[in-house]
Amino acid sequence: MADRMLPRMFGGSDAGNGERWLVIALFLYVLLVSVWPLGQVFLTAFQPGDDGRPLGLMADTLTARATGRALKNTLVVSLGSVAISVGLGVALALTVGLLRMRARAALTFLILMPLIIPSQTMALSWIELFGSNSPVLRPLGLAPQGANPIYSSGGIALVMGIEHMPLVFIAIRAALSGLPADLVEAARIAAIPYPRILRSIILPILAPSILAGGLLAFTAAVGNFGVPALLGIPARVPVLTTLIYQRLNGFGPEAAGQVAVLAILLTLIAVAALLLRSLLTRQLRMPMSGSGRAFVAEHAAPGWAQVTIWAVVLMIAVLPLAALTMTSFLPAVGVAFSATNVSLAQYQAVLGNDAVLRAFANSLWLSGLCAAICVLVAVPYAYLAAHRPGPLLAAIDLMVEAPWVVPGTVVALAMILAFLQPIMGVSIYGTAAIIVLAYLARFLPLVLRPVTAAAQLHDPAQDEAARIIGAGLLRRLGQIFAPAVIASTVGGAILIMMTAMNELTLSALLWSTGNETIGVMVFSLQYEGNSTAAAAVSVLSTLLLFAICGLAQLLSRHLPGNALPWQNG
Repeated sequence: MADRMLPRMFGGSDAGNGERWLVIALFLYVLLVSVWPLGQVFLTAFQPGDDGRPLGLMADTLTARATGRALKNTLVVSLGSVAISVGLGVALALTVGLLRMRARAALTFLILMPLIIPSQTMALSWIELFGSNSPVLRPLGLAPQGANPIYSSGGIALVMGIEHMPLVFIAIRAALSGLPADLVEAARIAAIPYPRILRSIILPILAPSILAGGLLAFTAAVGNFGVPALLGIPARVPVLTTLIYQRLNGFGPEAAGQVAVLAILLTLIAVAALLLRSLLTRQLRMPMSGSGRAFVAEHAAPGWAQVTIWAVVLMIAVLPLAALTMTSFLPAVGVAFSATNVSLAQYQAVLGNDAVLRAFANSLWLSGLCAAICVLVAVPYAYLAAHRPGPLLAAIDLMVEAPWVVPGTVVALAMILAFLQPIMGVSIYGTAAIIVLAYLARFLPLVLRPVTAAAQLHDPAQDEAARIIGAGLLRRLGQIFAPAVIASTVGGAILIMMTAMNELTLSALLWSTGNETIGVMVFSLQYEGNSTAAAAVSVLSTLLLFAICGLAQLLSRHLPGNALPWQNG
């Protein structure tokens, strides 16, 4: 029995020793980087209380007033943000997908921009837009007087709703690409009014995608840290992610048990939303015949509709960034924007600040190293998944997804609990190594999924022919398989760099002096009240992000088609 089971675990009896050792190495890697740290969260949370009661720590934390308040705020602002994400996402996707629009590509890029811009930059942009000294609204006499209204539950919901709106937009646009044109044309031939076609035919078909996008936006909102941290902490609107940060920041490792319970609560909310998404989308999905042609927009949007859509998109994507950029040219907080006050003083100051320069250098090498290691893991995994699938590899697949499914705050806490104490006399707590491990656990699926999908299209006959002539595993991986998936590999690596370079959720809990990141620097400057310097760093980080995109675009001419994420579709 064991003789039959063991080969099956490693992908079949024809798997060579090299492939079996590779599966074992991947299993141990994922176990160390992902499973073991997350397991520490659960072990810590289920500890007995101070009086020895079983699950006493969990009971005390869950019944605490601060936990109830943070949980309520988390659900309120997340649901509010979902309402905004779904409303905007549905309206924009239907307009862009069903009607012909001028400059559609540019419009789509602007709609997706809130998802590209880092969370903390989004929050800062809206702070500057709605401040009493707003460089955009003040000259128009529209700047609010007194307290900034964005510092509130409604402000948090608004900014997160706009930030996560592209998730709904992408889900609906994907569904519209498969909308049967014959069904719509038949309804129009029957003289059914277009509003009724939209209400009775198109929206029911899109319902699963709308629901999926909405629940995905809810999951992202629950785990969001940057927006609630910059808007909620000053407004005293705690959510679970910021409560975890404040407890660890205030009490250190002594609060590990309490924050572990909060982390599990956060994880349960996110996982419940994802399970509900999976269940409801399966039940609501309408079977469609694959023989009909896909719907193509043929009718131009009315002029008033195009003007309205462009105005809305510019207002949510460009106007806040314009306010942030204008603020970065002011010499100090509270100075009105005018031609006589504009200067490069803040840029000179931040570029002359060793901590800021170190943060940019740290973010670049941390994100680059993470992307390189993830590629080294993803390529052999994808090879095994395509050529030697087995139960052990399926288990690795589930373990890889765990740090991506749970909120980033939970992953950061897991790293603290796992590596707080020295291992074999070596401690990585308080070093850049713990940030690297958190990035590796969190961002591996970004390259793993596209490379695995590309690997399924690889012709197995080439690998078999190389095996017959005696080519070893490393040679087959490097000379045959890797070139076949190079486009997806490069695209995934760039996506990791873009995501990791400006992230805040992980590094906010893991950074130490000398290991600051861009996100931490923006958060720290704003938290200290230096809004103009924070704005300058945010603008520089956004320009760096676009520069990486531009460089990748230039290099893409030497790669197969669709190598970059924004080239797909």
